[in-house]
Amino acid sequence: MKFFVDLFTDYTIQTIVMGTAVLGLVSGLLGTWAVLRRQSLLGDAVAHASLPGIAVAFLITGVKNSLFFFVGAALAGWLATIWISSITNNTRIKSDTALAIVLAVFFGFGMVLITFIQRMPNANQAGLESFLFGQAATMLRQDVITISIIAGAVFAIVGLFWKEFKLLTFDPQFAHSIGFNIKLLDTLLNTLIVIAIVLGLQAAGVVLMSALLIAPAAAARQWTNKLKRMAILASIFGLISGVVGTAISSTASNLSTGPVIVLISIFIVAISFLFAPQRGLIAQFFLKQKNKKRIALNTMLVNIYQICGQHENQEHLHSISILKPLPSFNKVTINKLSENGLIRLIDMKQWCLTEKGINKAKQIIENGG
Repeated sequence: MKFFVDLFTDYTIQTIVMGTAVLGLVSGLLGTWAVLRRQSLLGDAVAHASLPGIAVAFLITGVKNSLFFFVGAALAGWLATIWISSITNNTRIKSDTALAIVLAVFFGFGMVLITFIQRMPNANQAGLESFLFGQAATMLRQDVITISIIAGAVFAIVGLFWKEFKLLTFDPQFAHSIGFNIKLLDTLLNTLIVIAIVLGLQAAGVVLMSALLIAPAAAARQWTNKLKRMAILASIFGLISGVVGTAISSTASNLSTGPVIVLISIFIVAISFLFAPQRGLIAQFFLKQKNKKRIALNTMLVNIYQICGQHENQEHLHSISILKPLPSFNKVTINKLSENGLIRLIDMKQWCLTEKGINKAKQIIENGG
């Protein structure tokens, strides 16, 4: 209740909510492409790689300015993606190894620069350590306006190149064959992902920003196989994570907003993994049980059909005892066959195969089981 009151009266809460909501929207959208292209670790590498860019921006300008930090982080992140692509394209090193190398080099260099800055006379002005884990409370209205403008541009570019990005993700060879510049599209999409990550550094930090990028998209993937629906769902999940995370952190003292936002997004992932209608673990469990019962039923019916084939009169009554040695025999299966009209059961003592059961057994055999 306090949060809703503050939402309309507190300038700081309004600013953080707007900022995190926009970040959630743009992170969910770009995370969709990263997840579908199996580049989830790219977000982690870029987020860590942006740290030296922020430090260098401070060393050059000597002031704490969000725009300078954004430019420095974006350049460093973009260089990291170029380096990763160069390693994977020109060497035999696989992408996960290239990501680990680039992440370690850039993050290590960034930590060295931050240690150096902390020993400078104007170190108190920098506050660069807040970029490690994020500090959403430091967001100003001007920061939110800047983030919103850039996020709007990102949405516009994604909408403009939607068809091209879709082909690049699902069938790059076909995209190349019809004249699309794959390298240019790949660079453009990676650049947009870098921008989304850099936008969220102030709120979530370099350590956690990749989670805000990937988690909403991973959750959305559980609910749909359609790209457009996944992008919309991921954006909504990102927005919910931002708003709910801000609400929870605002009601407790000394609770950082960025980590709470990430925890909310992970909670949505857990819910999706459990309860999504087709891909969820619970749905998968019941589907496996259903398949087991179907296979047991089909196996039993085929066995019965083979036994009936030993008699000229297919309506000949057999004793139930001859079925008991069969591995798939049990009362539930026999009763189910009877309920489905595949066998005629007499007092659970005798049975015979029906016309429907014969046709069904033939169909199962023809289809290979």
